[in-house]
Amino acid sequence: MTTHLVRGDGARMSTPDTIVLVHGFWVTPRSWEHWVEHYEAKGFQVLVPAYPGLEVEVEALNADPTPIEQVTVPQIIEHLERVVGELESPPIIMGHSAGGVFTQVLLDHGFGAAGVAMNSAPTEGVKRIPLSQVRATFPVLKNPSNRHKAVGFTFEQFNYAFTNGFPEEEARRLYERYHVPASGSIFWGSALANVHPGKDDTWVDYGNRGRAPLLFISGSEDHLMPPSIQASNAKHYNDDVVTEVKVFDGPHLLPAWPGWERVADEALEWALAHSAR
Repeated sequence: MTTHLVRGDGARMSTPDTIVLVHGFWVTPRSWEHWVEHYEAKGFQVLVPAYPGLEVEVEALNADPTPIEQVTVPQIIEHLERVVGELESPPIIMGHSAGGVFTQVLLDHGFGAAGVAMNSAPTEGVKRIPLSQVRATFPVLKNPSNRHKAVGFTFEQFNYAFTNGFPEEEARRLYERYHVPASGSIFWGSALANVHPGKDDTWVDYGNRGRAPLLFISGSEDHLMPPSIQASNAKHYNDDVVTEVKVFDGPHLLPAWPGWERVADEALEWALAHSAR
């Protein structure tokens, strides 16, 4: 049940009781497993929708990545909008990596009470491309034929892009538990978004005054989506709606980095404070 607060002028405000966690590429909803338990222990309903076709386990997707090859960005957004739209009241939406892009799109489309984009990939028009990102994404972009495939990382590639800074034994465990291939088609489309004329699938209206507040969270040592990308992304939005950036120590796989509880708590506290409108 949604809790209602009362402002000084007598208007009622709804405090979200549901959190929607959106995963990124090269992982599945399993990557949020600790956050689900953490937030449920605080009394929240937590939803972790998989991309269409990716509802199976990591092991099954590694054995047969066909669903990854077939899924499209419009399908993902439509599915997420349906999940969020069926809720009784607007939830807090948190997305990691590509999930951060989908979080921004959902907010732009009028969904959510507040959004958190963690280690977020950029939405259309953000042209910042750090060298570490070029190296991290080279396994996908080096071959144009990958546009028609599901492309996985070797452990060494995953370790550079996701788990740099973890002890090797833990990094290997995380690779085996979370890693799946990613859609070459979607990734190539995202990489070329600034080249295509018109609106791409990840286009958002940066001047939208009706969207919910948005927090960008960056990992200081993130090679795949460095903090400069989130900072540039945030600057594209106008100043009429709250848009902030916080940086925490850690790599791209920040949801599993030691001390992730602090990140989860501060993200939730920020979202609750700014959703009470």
